[in-house]
Amino acid sequence: MGEPGVIEVTAHAKVNLALAVGPPIASGGRAGFHPICSWMHAIELGDSVRVVRLAEGAPTTLDVRWADGRGVDWVTDDDLAARAHRALESHAGRALPVSIRVTKHVPAGGGLGGGSADAAAVMLALNELFDLALDDTALRAVSAVIGSDIAFFIDGGSFRDRQPPRPAVVSGLGDGIERLDRRDDAIALILPPFGCPTGAVYRAFDEAPTAGVDEARVRALAAAPAVDFDGLFNDLAGAACAVQPGLTSILAVPGVRLSGSGSTAFAPPGALDAVRGSVPGARVEVTRLV
Repeated sequence: MGEPGVIEVTAHAKVNLALAVGPPIASGGRAGFHPICSWMHAIELGDSVRVVRLAEGAPTTLDVRWADGRGVDWVTDDDLAARAHRALESHAGRALPVSIRVTKHVPAGGGLGGGSADAAAVMLALNELFDLALDDTALRAVSAVIGSDIAFFIDGGSFRDRQPPRPAVVSGLGDGIERLDRRDDAIALILPPFGCPTGAVYRAFDEAPTAGVDEARVRALAAAPAVDFDGLFNDLAGAACAVQPGLTSILAVPGVRLSGSGSTAFAPPGALDAVRGSVPGARVEVTRLV
């Protein structure tokens, strides 16, 4: 049992093992958003999130820093963890005073969803600490105004057991979530010394004609008895290479695939020798699906 009034968890990152993307919605309230279908799976790598309930009337505090003690290079008030806290306070209609500490291990802007995982961990912790009794559907509805990736990380049953979110086929605008059995394959993460701005990648994606979302292809890969690294795909890979040409040599290595909009790529550990040296300055880290 943990300390009363304190929740400390690992906010596990994720990889998009497969990602199909459709053309942007043409009209309506979600115009410009892209429908997707993705097989998402949590990995061992994650940030540490500690949430402590404070006395009524106390001001909420947030400390976000890297594992080596360095401060982050963005405004803390804009961090997804801070925005998640404010969104849930607004939904609850009352103050939820806490002290939040996020120790970051997941690279920022790399397509691994570290910020989204942190936001989900904060929301789930607040729900538990303040007995808000919100189910996953309600929490995901609140998270939708912050970011579409957060919904995947909201898996209340797993959180109560202090486990990573279960893998899922995620469809629509990130709101369709079908949970799957966990895999435990080892994978190598290739972390280039540069990022890929998500907006720029999607703009590059929109410059070429695209068909609809190939959900059948994603679902077939997710249903297979073993992870078929050769069959995995990411519809944003070409656009990411156009935005960041340094990715081209990484993704040319057999078995290497892009996660999300990049810049992080992944591969089976057997591809490590071919990956090393493909991009000067790239860091390689072996982790597992969890």
